[in-house]
Amino acid sequence: MDNIAYIKSYLSRSIEVKEKLLESKQVLSTVATVADLIIEAYERGNKVILAGNGGSAADAQHIAAEFVSRFLYDRPGLPAIALTTDSSMLTAIGNDYGFEKLFSRQLQAQCKPGDIFIGISTSGNSVNIIRAMDIAKSQKVISVILCGEGGKLKDLADYAICIPSLITPFIQESHICVGHIICAIVESRVFPNKDMVRNV
Repeated sequence: MDNIAYIKSYLSRSIEVKEKLLESKQVLSTVATVADLIIEAYERGNKVILAGNGGSAADAQHIAAEFVSRFLYDRPGLPAIALTTDSSMLTAIGNDYGFEKLFSRQLQAQCKPGDIFIGISTSGNSVNIIRAMDIAKSQKVISVILCGEGGKLKDLADYAICIPSLITPFIQESHICVGHIICAIVESRVFPNKDMVRNV
């Protein structure tokens, strides 16, 4: 297969996953519900906390940045934290407590009841996200998982957004798409001022 043929094949398979999302009433309903929960959290003074490993760590940071900086237009920042950014904290916790407690330790220290924790795991089995879900439950934090079709986490979180695929890059592409959709809904509802300067 030459490069052009491969590119077309890849794009087609990626689009198929998003088409499945578009047709899934459960996924659409859960994404809408999670957006509403985040809006309610912001209205009562809570924050969003995100975590993931590898590419999912980058997605956690990406989504947090969209909330704190801006998404489609200028407006005040919204409080969001990615638990993947502080190398001193990550190495201290990893060294002292083990990699599996990388996020649960931070979540315990940073969260308060009513916050939203969004874990991102393409496999649905990331042990450090599972441990964080335990903390979220004990601390009365609302938990959300972005995952694929498989894994344990979809049954552990309060809300599961499961991408209908087992292929990691397609799951990741859909995760950031869902993250963008949630950011757009939240931004437009929290700051509905039509006079704000939009960049699209």
